[in-house]
Amino acid sequence: MATFSAADGTQLYYTDEGFGLPILALAGLTRNTGDFDHIAPHLLKNEAVRLIRMDYRGRGKSDWADPASYTIPQEAADTIALLDHLSIDKAAILGTSRGGLIAMMLAITNKHRLLGVALNDIGPQIEGAGLSVIKDYIGRNPPQATLADAAAFRARAWSHFKGVPMDRWLHEVTNHFAETANGLIIKYDPKLRDAVLESGAQPTPDLWPLYDALADLPLALLRGDASDLLSAVTFEQMRNRRPDAHAATVLGRGHVPLLDEPESLTVLNDWILSL
Repeated sequence: MATFSAADGTQLYYTDEGFGLPILALAGLTRNTGDFDHIAPHLLKNEAVRLIRMDYRGRGKSDWADPASYTIPQEAADTIALLDHLSIDKAAILGTSRGGLIAMMLAITNKHRLLGVALNDIGPQIEGAGLSVIKDYIGRNPPQATLADAAAFRARAWSHFKGVPMDRWLHEVTNHFAETANGLIIKYDPKLRDAVLESGAQPTPDLWPLYDALADLPLALLRGDASDLLSAVTFEQMRNRRPDAHAATVLGRGHVPLLDEPESLTVLNDWILSL
């Protein structure tokens, strides 16, 4: 298992596949490297792509740490530490949700390390409805007893995701939960909940300067048409500010597009070519 040491000694898990243009895939808030399992074969078809993935501190196979360090600035610093560990001067970032916020933070703090950014269902204006959903589930084990039960529940409850086969739902929950004799448990530090709720108690910062910091970098923008975190209005504003961006609304998807939809693949392939 490949790990590297963050500045505070926390051991962070990563994967590194392929050769050529480095693309660092950063997952959502509670997620991990497995979220990119289905897009990875498409990206790696291009022999000039090197796909790198990382589990944030407290998630997946990375060490748990002080919950006070579960912040976007710290995770951005960990990202730079990974690039340094791999001796990569510059990389493109494919950021899903939280990963996109980290990418925008890097555009402010370490733009010289970026080749380009792809934002998957995230932007500088985050909708309250989506945040409420996150605050409701984060840090809590699901009520289902088995992975099969959890997959069946997702298929029923996430009806805004159209045409997703059951094996895909099973992959989704297997990636996110571990099945035990006492039921399912989350694959991340439950104290991440404390960090998120604490950040939510602070005044909401203006994130548009972070988005505008992406100027001059090749940019890709994706939004699920039923997303409750990124509104259609905000997405249109993002496109208006960057009319050169490769962008699409992915039909039959909420938060977030799974990335291997035809619309997503077209946008990402065009973005990679622009890098």
